[in-house]
Amino acid sequence: MLNTMRVFVTHNPEDLAAYYGRALPELRLLTERDGAPIDVVLNPLERDLTTSELIEAATGCDVIVAHRATPGEAELFAALPDLVAFLRCAVDISTVDVDAASAAGVLVARADKSFVPSTAELALGLLLDCARTIAASTIDYRNGKQPPQRPGWQLAGQTAGILGYGAIGSYLAGLLAGIGMRVIVHDPFVTEVSGTAELVERDQLLAEADAVFPLAQATPETENLVDAAFLAQMKPGATLINVSRGELLDDNAVFAALESGQLGALGLDVGRAADQRPAPLLASHQRCVATPHLGGLTPQNADAQAMSSVEQISSMIAGKVPARSVNADTAVRLLAHFKK
Repeated sequence: MLNTMRVFVTHNPEDLAAYYGRALPELRLLTERDGAPIDVVLNPLERDLTTSELIEAATGCDVIVAHRATPGEAELFAALPDLVAFLRCAVDISTVDVDAASAAGVLVARADKSFVPSTAELALGLLLDCARTIAASTIDYRNGKQPPQRPGWQLAGQTAGILGYGAIGSYLAGLLAGIGMRVIVHDPFVTEVSGTAELVERDQLLAEADAVFPLAQATPETENLVDAAFLAQMKPGATLINVSRGELLDDNAVFAALESGQLGALGLDVGRAADQRPAPLLASHQRCVATPHLGGLTPQNADAQAMSSVEQISSMIAGKVPARSVNADTAVRLLAHFKK
């Protein structure tokens, strides 16, 4: 059992309020509930910390609770000998050097997948806006203009293609089927799908889908999955919706497809920037509807992911390896604390 714990929360003040508001008092209450003194240290600046600033600020801390914008670099783990665990308040740990953490004996853990409904709902929202130009009409009205009666297209009876049938893909399939769309799916790692969805080959999906949702994980193999060849295979004038990862899109190829009309509309919530916001090149296009990486930014998801870290710290206080740890076998610093 850990008797004392010093916890550093990396969130800047804005993100602390938006993402960690309910969890912070719950974290402090662990002292009363679990009987172990917890000293919570907050980001002292009005912005995200650089790695060198984080090293200085978190010196002497046992745990870092990291906002999704905080990278876990090798330098960090090597420079903080007291650090036991790095808890990411997100599922994505692509910016955490897990190998370096393991080499230093630091545990890395991620949050629960509570973002699935929120992200799938946003994907549907982007599709609705692409189909009916809701935002464009709203902007005209707010600017004192009478918007033109822009013709849209009915989603019921159209075909939606989902590439990647994981948690978000399967949830989204149900939403799309619920509004009357035919749903076709391609995933090389899946042999069957539920409900009314159909499992098809990728070429068929691209040729038949009126709206395509790339929901593959961001890996070296899926880098620029949506490239010029991919877009050329799509049904002319189809819509592309990306709420997964910006790395899946070749931005220049997507821009060219928008310009040529091969791509009729684009909905984006992600991009290649460090904060995962869409690229201005695409987000500013007249046929693009974009949001600044809001997929999981709902009170329900923010609370659930933040509370994951409270749950994980409570487990460590009790002498248990926390849930959703990715390198428990090499977390020798945590094991050493358990023996104290």
